[in-house]
Formats: sequence, structure tokens, C-alpha cells
Amino acid sequence: MRVFPTGKALIEALADHLLALALEPSDRPFRMALSGGSTPQRLYTLMASPPYAQRFPWQRMQFFVGDDRFVPHDHADSNAGMFTRLLFAHVPVPGDNIFLMPDSGAAEDAARTYEATLRRLYGGADLLPGKPLFDVNLLGLGTDGHTASLFPGQAVLDERRAWVGTCTPATAPHTRLTLTYPCLHASRHVIFLAEGAAKAPVLARVRAGDTACPAAAITAMGDVTWFVDQLAASG
Repeated sequence: MRVFPTGKALIEALADHLLALALEPSDRPFRMALSGGSTPQRLYTLMASPPYAQRFPWQRMQFFVGDDRFVPHDHADSNAGMFTRLLFAHVPVPGDNIFLMPDSGAAEDAARTYEATLRRLYGGADLLPGKPLFDVNLLGLGTDGHTASLFPGQAVLDERRAWVGTCTPATAPHTRLTLTYPCLHASRHVIFLAEGAAKAPVLARVRAGDTACPAAAITAMGDVTWFVDQLAASG
């Protein structure tokens, strides 16, 4: 867990960390799954600013969505729309390198379509030990212990075969699409981002392994790192 004195220092440190990971020598794409939420929005805005936009290797970066509300991409609550407004519209990432979740049809069909895309890019129907799908999976943390759209009490928490699932949380609007536990696990680096005193109690519960918090069950093929500010860490 990396703790920073202010939210500003936290976001800058995470942007620097992501830049360093993306610049590591590699002959394959750098794949990153993005998270919704207010704190990541500041991260994407910073990544799109000149000091960072000029240095990220956009041509070989591929972007994915960790979860999204099943609404049109131009809806105010769409993560895909937010990613586009704050990041993709301002940097030279090829359109073919952006993989948004579908926003039409039936939610279950959309989940299967996105899963098929992930399987095609992965090159197989089964996630294999030591072969990550993602280089970075960026995750947030809700005050109820949810992450991505893995909410307490939802059937998707028990999914172990599908890579993408659906849920309709009683405590949040809209049906949602989300990467499942096995798909999130297939990451070289899982990075949680949490900020503010409101996150302190739930962060303490997750770090203690409270099974009532879905975020506590997150694992990775590589490492799980928390980027938090001092207020969030105060619990």
C-alpha cells in the first residue's frame, strides 16, 4: 500500500507509475482496463495533459473497461463516455485500440460480446496461469466494499467461468456489465485507487480480509497495489 499526503500527490504518483509501466520495453501491446468513479477522472485528465500525453506510447496501448452501466455511451452515467471525454478525445490513441463495452441490445448478450472480444485478443478461451490478459487493471473502492461492479450480494460474485457478467445492484442505478473475479485476476498489476476519509472504514475492512466486501477477494497473477491518500489510510 502506497500512501500519499494529498489527493493531488496521489494522482500524480499514479500517473507517473502508469507511465513507467507503459514505457517498459515490450514487443506486445500494453493493455489497461480503466475504472469509473470521481477520483480516476482526475487521473485521466492528468494523463491527457501535455506533460503526460506527450510521453505515453499511445500507439501500442490498448484500453478496456472494467465495468460500465448498461446505458448509451453518450449517457451522463456512462463510463465509456467519461473515458472518451477526459482521455481518448485528447490523446493520439488509435480508435482500434479502444475496446468499450457494448451499449445496446440485451445486457447478457452485451456481456458475451465483450467476453468474445477479450478471448479473441487473449488468443484462447481459457485464462492460463502465467499468461495475463491485462498489464494493468485499475480499480476503485465503494463505501460498501464493491469494486468494478462486483456489489455485495450479487450472483456475479460466484461466477468462475465467464469473464464478463451482469448485475443490477439494489443500491445503485442501472443494470451493469462487469469483469468477473477470474478476469480481473488475469492481470500483471491490479491497482486500487482510494481517496478521502469516507473510504477509511471500508479500506480497513478490505485490508483485514472482510469477506462481506467483494474487493477483499480481488487477486492478481502479478501484484495488487493500493494507491491511497492519508485520509483513506487513516482507518
